Amino acid sequence: MGIISWIVLGLLAGAIAKFLLPGRDPGGLVGTTLIGIAGSFIGGWLSAKFLHRPIAHNFFDVATWIAAIAGALVLLILYRLLFGNSRD
Repeated sequence: MGIISWIVLGLLAGAIAKFLLPGRDPGGLVGTTLIGIAGSFIGGWLSAKFLHRPIAHNFFDVATWIAAIAGALVLLILYRLLFGNSRD
């Protein structure tokens, strides 16, 4: 997959992670979007590196999507723990 595909996957993974973990985020929509993109890159890299699952060239690979969503969820949780709810 190309860089544009990873960005689109990250946007969708961030939206799914936000749906699975509702609540107010310190960064709002932009922060959640960036976390989703970063999570997709990190999740894909981790699955390729440690699970010996190469990054698929197919956009609709289920394992790639799960890795991207899991990466976005982990980053979203860490972001909330580090920065708290600053939107009170």
